[in-house]
Amino acid sequence: MEAIEFVANYENYLAEIEQVVRPEYHPVIEKLREIDPHDLVRPDSWFQGSANARGYVWLLFLKEKRSNGA
Repeated sequence: MEAIEFVANYENYLAEIEQVVRPEYHPVIEKLREIDPHDLVRPDSWFQGSANARGYVWLLFLKEKRSNGA
């Protein structure tokens, strides 16, 4: 998966996470929505597949959750 595909799917990945986490973590998702996905990957970046891209977004979620003390 190339970077442009990741950028196109970023909102979908966040929506998937939002569906499975408790409501008290939704502010973390909203904060991640404020990030431009173009800032997360370089144009020449790629992921082995959609599972790896989802894992990257989950990692971003967990890091943000920890930094907010949630």
